[in-house]
Amino acid sequence: MTVLASGSRGNALVIAAAGTRLLVDAGLSCRELLRRLALAGEDPAQLDAILITHEHLDHVAGLAVLARRLGIPVFFTEATHRAWVRMVRPRTTMTYAKWLDHLQAEKEARAAEAAGMHAPAHTLAAVAEDEDEIQRSAGLSLQEAGQGSAPVVVDEDAELDAAPSAAVAKAKADPSFIPAVEYFRAGQSFAIGAIDIDPFTIPHDAADPCGFVFHVRSESIRMAVATDLGYIPPNVKSALRNVDVLLLESNHDLEMLKDGPYPWSVKQRVLSRVGHLSNTACAEFLMRDYDGGAHTIVLGHLSEQNNLPELARLAAEQAIGGRMSLLGNRLLLATQDTPLETICL
Repeated sequence: MTVLASGSRGNALVIAAAGTRLLVDAGLSCRELLRRLALAGEDPAQLDAILITHEHLDHVAGLAVLARRLGIPVFFTEATHRAWVRMVRPRTTMTYAKWLDHLQAEKEARAAEAAGMHAPAHTLAAVAEDEDEIQRSAGLSLQEAGQGSAPVVVDEDAELDAAPSAAVAKAKADPSFIPAVEYFRAGQSFAIGAIDIDPFTIPHDAADPCGFVFHVRSESIRMAVATDLGYIPPNVKSALRNVDVLLLESNHDLEMLKDGPYPWSVKQRVLSRVGHLSNTACAEFLMRDYDGGAHTIVLGHLSEQNNLPELARLAAEQAIGGRMSLLGNRLLLATQDTPLETICL
């Protein structure tokens, strides 16, 4: 496991075993993801697929450009893919004047159609072409009138200045275009190359958020990723048993969050059962429900505004207690700005 970035400004990590390499989330720009991969000694051309936990921007910011550049499939749940497509496709607002023009165009089209019913057969094709042009010039249907504009995710790398290609042309027409999409379902195992993957549902305010357990069939090694969850329900506790490497969220210190700069509405979201895991909640899991068998525990998604690495580490160390040793329960903290040293088993 190589954590390339972890935090509110972007998340990505690589799971590699037996010739299979998977990128989990792509929450940095494409250019920055490629830079982090190079820093970690990973060859992007060797990646077999991208897996997405959920559609929030800090997990998908560079997804489309990277997937098109590498030509590899992206694995989502169907609900997550649909939410991501809605997020990246632009919407246009119809003005009142344009709506009036649209009504007039429709009226003229109906008149042309009525006239065409009595016209010679050879003129009907021309009428149809005129109707198509009217629809194109109108721009939007009446059903779309009045809809507000939605944010569009734009990768600043501009397709990394790529030469014109079919993929780039399709991307300009549809920002959500990626070469291949594969669906999985939480609770149903699937495999990519030599790695078996067990996705599990996590409580977070996204369409269908998931964590993952990765199992290498040729070895008795299991690695788990569980971040962006408001609390740890029974299904997550079950999924995190018997793992050798555990990436677990330790997002915020409760007092720092309460006294911090966030608006109260944001604080409520973070503190909710579909928000983020606090140092205290992380420590409670490690003390009460963690089986103690991991080689390495990585604390991830630390808030830069509402946490300190020392606080997260202290809470986890006190919870693990005497189980820490050179051969087990080694504790690491993932950071936002630099890749974490690769964890090899």
